[in-house]
Amino acid sequence: MSRKRTIWLSVGGVFLVVVVIGLLLFQPWLLFIDDKVDEADESGEVVGTASDGLSQTSFPEPDAGDTGTADQPRRVELTSGDFIDAEHGTSGRAIIYLREDGTRYLRLEGFETSNGPDVHVWITDQKSGGDCDGCFGSWDIYDDGDYVRLGELKGNQGDQNYEIPGDADLEGMRSVVIWCDQFNVAFGTAAIA
Repeated sequence: MSRKRTIWLSVGGVFLVVVVIGLLLFQPWLLFIDDKVDEADESGEVVGTASDGLSQTSFPEPDAGDTGTADQPRRVELTSGDFIDAEHGTSGRAIIYLREDGTRYLRLEGFETSNGPDVHVWITDQKSGGDCDGCFGSWDIYDDGDYVRLGELKGNQGDQNYEIPGDADLEGMRSVVIWCDQFNVAFGTAAIA
């Protein structure tokens, strides 16, 4: 085999390895695949908005004029906010509810973002939009402070629910973040405080 052919085969082999590693790392096919989720919201009457916001942990006593039935579950909206873009176009609404039994959950409604590898849902103490209202430097700040991991994103489109751990302290939390762990960037954020 000639020296020139050996060099070309070596260069081609290195190029092929780089392409395969790049494909495995970036998973570009996910940009063309949507994972749709349609989880129903929990049954139960929303009986109000929290007076203490995210720091409220006890369910309010029913008003004298409360006509709800005792067997129907009830919940209180602690906070809500609309998603804004970060690294990727993101829309929808994030709502945090407190159930009558003291447990909490996050609901994403009308949610849509890009698909991607290793994408998670977090609640963080960072401002939605970052320090510079969505500029390039704000995409990677959400793991710099405190955050609560709620799990992997169930789908990049549709309504979905996420349980908030019982021991999670939400006081001081400011945003819901769709976070890509692999590249340390936010796809989108919603202000909740």
